[in-house]
Amino acid sequence: MHIKEQWDRLSPATRQWFFDNPGCVMVPRTLTTAINAEIGENADTDAHGEALLSEGDRLFIQAKSHDNGTATNPTGHQFFDAIQPGQP
Repeated sequence: MHIKEQWDRLSPATRQWFFDNPGCVMVPRTLTTAINAEIGENADTDAHGEALLSEGDRLFIQAKSHDNGTATNPTGHQFFDAIQPGQP
């Protein structure tokens, strides 16, 4: 899939799914089908019809989710948030 390059062509509902699931690695079959229809692409899928997101797309989605203010921390742990660049 090429989510990063096609982001603006995705429907608001599809983008919202990614905001709600920023850590996903595999895109479910129904969403893969919707994305293929929205962007006119036939993403490679596994035997279950799911598509694997590239690391670049996962990072892009996580950044978009963060920018959108929808990024969540379900565990409540603040370890990574507390580390600042340049600190040990």
